[in-house]
Amino acid sequence: MNPLVGLDVSKGESQVQAFLDKGQPFRKSFSVKHTVEGFENLLGFLKEIERVADGNQPSVILESTGHYHSPVIQFLEEQQYVYIIVNPLISHRARSASLRKVKTDAVDAYLLCELYYKEEVEPYKKRGIQLLNLRNLTRQQETISGISAQTKVQLQTVLDQIFPEYRGVFGNLYSKVSLQTLSLFPTSEHVLNTTESVLTDKIVSLCTRRSEKWAKEKAQKLIEAAVRNPFQNNLYESHIFNLKMFITIILQYQEHLSQLETEIDALAKEIEEYKIIQSIPGIGEKIAATIISEIGEIDRFNHPKKLVAFAGIDPSVYSSGRFTATNNRITKRGSRRLRQALYMAVYCGIRDARKQKTNDTVIPRNKKLREFYDKKRDEGKPYRVAIIACVNKLLHLIYALLKNKTAFQELA
Repeated sequence: MNPLVGLDVSKGESQVQAFLDKGQPFRKSFSVKHTVEGFENLLGFLKEIERVADGNQPSVILESTGHYHSPVIQFLEEQQYVYIIVNPLISHRARSASLRKVKTDAVDAYLLCELYYKEEVEPYKKRGIQLLNLRNLTRQQETISGISAQTKVQLQTVLDQIFPEYRGVFGNLYSKVSLQTLSLFPTSEHVLNTTESVLTDKIVSLCTRRSEKWAKEKAQKLIEAAVRNPFQNNLYESHIFNLKMFITIILQYQEHLSQLETEIDALAKEIEEYKIIQSIPGIGEKIAATIISEIGEIDRFNHPKKLVAFAGIDPSVYSSGRFTATNNRITKRGSRRLRQALYMAVYCGIRDARKQKTNDTVIPRNKKLREFYDKKRDEGKPYRVAIIACVNKLLHLIYALLKNKTAFQELA
């Protein structure tokens, strides 16, 4: 016998359907809560199946559901049951094969079991806790960076209606000293009603690592900007309130991102693959951490093409009758974060490494990758096609380095 339990996972509970073998469903489906009591009931049911199936331990198949299946996975690992996590695209395809349009949790659990017996599905390869922790941190960093960028746009919108000339006072509008100064002096009235010496003292207190001369220059620039500002009299107190609120939020995000960066760096340095990936020219700390956390253990992939497919940069294929498409887009069905990190790695790798050009000689960070990019462009490939080709080549290189556990070496 080949017993199996199908779980249709939802928020807080799962629908359970068991099979003793292909075409032999066992009992009616039922639901279990994701609680200690619910999992105890599920464990009792799994033990019962094992007894009925002549001692064969049942496998468990479920669909990937973001974070909803996390407690189920933890329970199965603690009880040492083999489980298979199915991509939702595959289960949806199996569900669509039926002529009848039926969608219930019981039917979904039943179809997952049928899918197991019809297709060759492999047990889930457990990922290391260390890499999963790194993935959680890098994804959180990406999320907060995105929200912070949106907040900065909102701040700029309000600033345009209060003090647009402030932008040129500090080199970086979003530096800590710049935002704190703006919070203290958000309008021309606040600035012009304060003496230059007081402004200088405030800036010095906000940025102690800078000289008083530098602070005085910034105070003078601030006064000049206030004089040029078209909004000499602010009519809306709501704008000032919103501006200060956005400044507080951005400063908090900057603090959170700094803490995340420190935590990611400390965790990544303990992982051997991090140093290997970082040895490739053009790949820095942030990109390297994202790549290894998204890939996970390289042993999960027995061929570089599977890693390429996981990244979603494999070309789609369309052929019907005598027609075969030649202009095929990439599938984009893999890890979006891995794909973005690889794009950035290629972009940084083919860029000129010099800060200031003294002649027309191109010295890229990654010589081999730049040569490959130039070759594709000379062949008439569009920019994006050439970049995708470079991403594919880079991913093959990463696969080889991780498999052999060797650092990148630039050949002359």
